[in-house]
Amino acid sequence: ASTPAAPAVDQPTLRNTSNNDSAKQVYDGAKESVVFVSAQSSQGQGTGSGFVVSADGKIVTHQHVVDGADQVTVRIGTGGEEQPATVLAADASKDLALLQVDTGGAELPALSLGDSSAVGVGDPVFAIGNPYGLDHTLTSGIVSALARDIQAPDGTPISGAIQTDAAINPGTSGGALLYAAAQVIGGNAQIA
Repeated sequence: ASTPAAPAVDQPTLRNTSNNDSAKQVYDGAKESVVFVSAQSSQGQGTGSGFVVSADGKIVTHQHVVDGADQVTVRIGTGGEEQPATVLAADASKDLALLQVDTGGAELPALSLGDSSAVGVGDPVFAIGNPYGLDHTLTSGIVSALARDIQAPDGTPISGAIQTDAAINPGTSGGALLYAAAQVIGGNAQIA
């Protein structure tokens, strides 16, 4: 005698819930706007990261990356040549600096600024920068906490910081903390 076959049961489709796809999309959307910053001073050379914020060549980085520099150079994107940059403004109390490069009339790909107030604990975030001089390194994590208080290098308190568990290492400072669609929601500033 034959055994009747069990009725077919629809198996649930397993969906990969990792953020690998979105990480690739964020990286692809941001990589040509990420900047390797090199600052030469009498104490030696320091490096960090930055990101293009306007097509006419304005770049945001952290003030401590360029503090005391006699000469600043940048490499924009994955194939960019090293070129001089001018420090237009620097604010030690906010740990921010604005650089300018001569684009030669070309338009640079700028990152868009997102709304950091829309970010919640547990949301995926991505850090892209140049840790240890290794350019265009992407790390991912989640928002670990909001409204943290940190100190600028000059001791001024900065409130409202976003804490993340995305790996941040020396050289990542000044790089962008990115949210969905490669929108900047902060700058990678400190390691605790």
